[in-house]
Amino acid sequence: MELSIQKTEALIRLSTIVMLVLTACLIGLDSQTKVIFYVQKKASFKDLRALVGLLYITSLAAAYNLLQLCCSSFYKGTSLQSYAYLAWLRYILDQAVVYAVFAGNLAAMEHSFLVLTGEENFQWLKWCNKYTRFCTQIGGSLLCGFVASLLMFSIASISAFNLFRLYSPTKFMHLKL
Repeated sequence: MELSIQKTEALIRLSTIVMLVLTACLIGLDSQTKVIFYVQKKASFKDLRALVGLLYITSLAAAYNLLQLCCSSFYKGTSLQSYAYLAWLRYILDQAVVYAVFAGNLAAMEHSFLVLTGEENFQWLKWCNKYTRFCTQIGGSLLCGFVASLLMFSIASISAFNLFRLYSPTKFMHLKL
């Protein structure tokens, strides 16, 4: 059972990396130019600060998951006490990365919703009726980001299982010997 959990976690981490890199590429390579009243206007992810933040967050999350994927084989052979410290660190970092990616996706979705609908009180114009390909690609990247968030939630659940199975069920916070 131990080996199958490690293989499952590695497969989920690999899938998460693919989804996060896809999200970052869809955001980073997205731009569209239109001629409006003889003026060339360009819409890119740099115009929306939430998308810039999401690009950085997803890139760092992909690097973190790649690092965890590469370092997972080094945990074998460590003592139970030091493995418990590593399991706590891994659990906390997995939780933090899940929350950061999910929050970044929600902020980008809210910003994109304002771009989609516009806001007359602030004199923000609708973009998606002019830049349809741009908006479609951002929507696809947000979908990939939310799928990556769900995958990372399952990774965090697996790391919680790996952490709490080290402790005794009868004695509070005592390691199994």
